[in-house]
Amino acid sequence: MKKRRERTEETVAKLLKNYHLTLSVAESCTGGLLCHKITNVSGSSAYFRGGVIAYHNDLKKALLDVSKEILKKFGAVSKKTAMAMARGAKRRLGCDIGMAITGIAGPTGGSKLEPPGTVFIAISDKKSEECRRFLFKGKRQAIKLAASNKALKMLKEFLEQADRVGV
Repeated sequence: MKKRRERTEETVAKLLKNYHLTLSVAESCTGGLLCHKITNVSGSSAYFRGGVIAYHNDLKKALLDVSKEILKKFGAVSKKTAMAMARGAKRRLGCDIGMAITGIAGPTGGSKLEPPGTVFIAISDKKSEECRRFLFKGKRQAIKLAASNKALKMLKEFLEQADRVGV
């Protein structure tokens, strides 16, 4: 019998448990899909503190402490906003690692510089931070799925980096 390949969220779960780390998530364009994938793993309450769907900028400010200056200067879909959301999720939800996704799921919205499918994914812990820009193709649901899958892969890589114990 063929052994089932482990899903990325299951690998992330093992890493978080092994390192005794907690995670929280702030989502915008994915609308809770990343939290959904994380909580599909049995026992996720051992490491997942919770998530915030801050779709509107007012909620990014009120719930995640994203400054109005960042939103005004860089916009909701930017590296600065994604990092501020990740830091806010970590601080406000009281965990070791904060993660955020902000972007344009399409098909409307966007610009020449930031077309539909543009997504920023950020991760923050007390030792390091990382934010990447992606451009996903497809319909709205495909972009949301691709962004949440990429976020899980990014988190897996982040956790696999050396010396995550005691983050």
